[in-house]
Amino acid sequence: MRRLSTHDAVIIGAGPAGSSAALTLARRGWAVAIVEKSAFPRRKVCGEYVSASNIALLDHLEIGDAWRANAGPEIRRVGFFSGETCVEAPMPGAKYGPPAKDGFGRALGRDVLDALLLQAARSAGVEIFQPCRAVAIDRDGDMQSVHIQARDDNSADETTLRAPVIVAAHGSWEPGPLPSQIEKTNRPWDLLGFKAHFTGSSLAPDLMPLLAFPGGYGGMVLADHGRLSISCCIRRDMLARLRGNHGSSRDGPKQDGQASAADAVLRHLMASSRGVSDALDGARRDGPWLAAGPIRPGIRACYEEDIFRVGNAAGESHPIIAEGISMALQSGWLLATELAGAPSGRAGREAAGRRYQAAWRKLFSMRVYAAAAIARMAIGPGGAALMGAAVRIFPQSLTLGAHISGKTRPITGLT
Repeated sequence: MRRLSTHDAVIIGAGPAGSSAALTLARRGWAVAIVEKSAFPRRKVCGEYVSASNIALLDHLEIGDAWRANAGPEIRRVGFFSGETCVEAPMPGAKYGPPAKDGFGRALGRDVLDALLLQAARSAGVEIFQPCRAVAIDRDGDMQSVHIQARDDNSADETTLRAPVIVAAHGSWEPGPLPSQIEKTNRPWDLLGFKAHFTGSSLAPDLMPLLAFPGGYGGMVLADHGRLSISCCIRRDMLARLRGNHGSSRDGPKQDGQASAADAVLRHLMASSRGVSDALDGARRDGPWLAAGPIRPGIRACYEEDIFRVGNAAGESHPIIAEGISMALQSGWLLATELAGAPSGRAGREAAGRRYQAAWRKLFSMRVYAAAAIARMAIGPGGAALMGAAVRIFPQSLTLGAHISGKTRPITGLT
């Protein structure tokens, strides 16, 4: 059985980038469909911190109040944990709203944030296909056809969504058959991502420390409902070495290779950082460890053949600067505003694509380059010790780093 549906835009992926684009286009009168492979709510490998520079955009998307009601405490201090080093400095405040209002970022679990955004998109009239996977994209004259299948359906049933605009918001961590997805090969220096929630931690509620340890980096932040969100990236070869050294898990029988890998990562984090060990002393894990990757930081083409990329599909910074959600939300909005104001027809879409790419690079390229430089230092031989020595001498470098990463840069053009 085949079903055909026509829209102005089809968006593949319902994370912050895809939902931001869908909401903005739908409220400009576009007929929009979202294809999302996972059932919500679902957790993701993500640091979950949302910079204060995004709050005006969340208000514009009409989920600002819900975000405020659910998010964790304001993050007013940035820190650095590595070895015996535990240093902190003020988080720079963003210039949004009246004094002392919404000047600092907060963290919200992706299981909550993504559901809020998708519900807002549904209320705005976006048609949701979930859980469904996009299996192919074909050119059909001035239109394109996205072929989708229900995620749990092994039958021959298929739905085809036709639209002149396709938005790739599927991230970059998973290879696949779509022309917008990235081919990947395994390399020893690949960075793999891990994430878990804990309850009962002793981390100060207003502190977000950067974690530097041999072979990787990470971060911790207190999110919603008292959950500590801890996430990290670690080199593939370091992970293999750790798993060989640690052997079987002391927490119980291995369920799969991913679980034993996460156990080795946690042991490494706690052994490499007094700050992490102290924060997790007596804490309990809330739900399973998640793993994904490898990450592929860098700037990619934002537009090719009427397929537009947002979020990590367009470009990805090392998560070391905690700006992934910011870049996702803002890139979706940037693209949608350019498309909504463009003349109809392919020439109009191409012009919108060029403007979007220029705006994307102006807003995000510095973050990508700065994150790459910091990550190279953190992961390199002796890098964590060198960074620790630097921040002990000059703690204000942490505040400066938060500025450079874009946490205080306001979004212009919201109406």
